[in-house]
Amino acid sequence: MPGPLPFDLDTLKKIAQTYPTPFYIYDEQAIRANVRRFLKSFDWLPFKQYFAVKATPNPYIVKLLAEEGLGADCSTLAELVLAEKVGLKGHDIMFSSNNTPAEDYIKARELGAFINLDDISQLDYLEDVAGLPECISFRYNPGSGFIEGNAIIGKPEEAKWGLTREQMFQAYALAQQKGIRRFGLHTMVVSNETDVHNIIKTALVMFELASELHRKLSIRLEYINLGGGVGIPYHPDEHPVDLEVWGRSVRKLYEEIIIPAGINNGSQPVALATECGRLITGPYGYLVCLVLHKKAIYKNYVGLDASMADLMRPGMYGAYHHITVPGKETAPHDCCYDVTGGLCENNDKFAIDRMLPHIDCGDYVVIHDAGAHGRAMGFNYNGKLRTKELLLKPDGSIQMIRRAETLDDLFATLDFENL
Repeated sequence: MPGPLPFDLDTLKKIAQTYPTPFYIYDEQAIRANVRRFLKSFDWLPFKQYFAVKATPNPYIVKLLAEEGLGADCSTLAELVLAEKVGLKGHDIMFSSNNTPAEDYIKARELGAFINLDDISQLDYLEDVAGLPECISFRYNPGSGFIEGNAIIGKPEEAKWGLTREQMFQAYALAQQKGIRRFGLHTMVVSNETDVHNIIKTALVMFELASELHRKLSIRLEYINLGGGVGIPYHPDEHPVDLEVWGRSVRKLYEEIIIPAGINNGSQPVALATECGRLITGPYGYLVCLVLHKKAIYKNYVGLDASMADLMRPGMYGAYHHITVPGKETAPHDCCYDVTGGLCENNDKFAIDRMLPHIDCGDYVVIHDAGAHGRAMGFNYNGKLRTKELLLKPDGSIQMIRRAETLDDLFATLDFENL
């Protein structure tokens, strides 16, 4: 169940006087507390959580996470540069990409990042364009029979990412032939997964593969990256992943599989890594909107000053996001609305047939669980301008961490003078 808002209606009105809606706002204190709990569940061995920058690509967010000990999981040149500007470099960056341009590999090599390859052909390509690093990893796609896919990432056997099991052995053998002696292992096969058993299954599959790589190729892995994709309870009927159960279960598998396999190099145990994004910031970001209009035809509509261009998940995936009308939390939810934006697209809807309290023009609407894959997935269709981002500080103050776009920003790449 989405938690209570970290602000009341009066506070929201004061914020909106300085920063008019729509805006994203992130709860710094809640994010930090969540990170500390997450890290504690894996404090039994060397462990690194790389924040998936794509989820919330704002340097202020990435910096506060770095202060808590998190690295950056990057997949593009822009994300690498953002991590660099925050002060991250070396093995605080995990670079996992696909169909990768040369300039991205060159930047990753410049920063000394861990490089994770999505295909065996990328090994020669990386060598040609940027040179081979001392340590390399490959991304494993276990294919069918692993877990059911979902609308976000698809079935593993139909997803574009990673290598087959047979290709994994070929890839590591080729890397050894090229003189590489330091290795990691990577996978990413779930997205927004809330069944802890499926998440634990990822560790089982990876530990068994690591043991076989060691047995057949004498590879001593430095780290095993279990990927991200851990979900959050968007819907009131869902429950959060039990981090403690996850950590304990992975530890049990590690002790049952990794340690007996002899992969650990003396006093250096194989480290574990994850690259969660949604789990870290998702529940602690909110899209705050104002009700502009109401319309009653065949259905009842509430029109907001935000649109799918600000939060595309409901329109793209049919994803559920909880909605609160501040000041009316305890009012009866006896009105059925479609909550919409102003795009010229009929899927520009934040909610369909949602039971909510009676809503008036001028009411605020807060869309929950927008702290990841929200503002990051924004776009400019119809010339809509992407909105600002705010950070709610632990002392209650507000910091603007990204201004709203302007028409000058939108038109900056156009040359009107030479029409």
